[in-house]
Amino acid sequence: MSRVIGLTGSIGMGKSTVAAMLRKLHVPVFDADAEVRRLQGPGGELLAAIESLHPGTTDAAGVDRGRLGQAVFGDRAALDRLERLVHPAVDRARRGFLRRHRARRIVVLDIPLLFEKGGWRRVDTILVVSAAAWQQRRRVLARPGMTAAKLARIRALQTPDAEKRRRADFVVPTGGTRMRTAAKLRFILACVGARTGR
Repeated sequence: MSRVIGLTGSIGMGKSTVAAMLRKLHVPVFDADAEVRRLQGPGGELLAAIESLHPGTTDAAGVDRGRLGQAVFGDRAALDRLERLVHPAVDRARRGFLRRHRARRIVVLDIPLLFEKGGWRRVDTILVVSAAAWQQRRRVLARPGMTAAKLARIRALQTPDAEKRRRADFVVPTGGTRMRTAAKLRFILACVGARTGR
């Protein structure tokens, strides 16, 4: 059986960069966000159900994320209905990924809301990507369309970085050089690999 690493980190902490580094090290990575985009993209299996829940939020290009966001923003019941649709589909894809890679020593589940949605219960090791708050803010505010108010709303929905670090088995720092981050990542993989006993 593979040892399953849960990779997470708050917005702007460098999780995507770390996931890319893991792939370069030939570690299979399941990207939950990418799976959601696939399910909601052109021809995605969830399009009809989402359109039924929120008419006018999909077209031939897939889900219009802006319109869907407006439809559920501030409406807890609407968001819950959407999540009851999306989460089981992502979970099926995750289980398929784990079956395909069951012979691998280590696999990674890249799950942004690992703590918030209970995904931490289904992994063997928790790896949290972290940087200083000022670096996070600078990175996020550099994104198109992002504002300080939007960042504040997103951060309010996420488990605080300090709490994530406290609950992590390993923390990957992304505030320094890429070389330093990659070195830390190789060290962590060696530690986790040693725990598999293989």
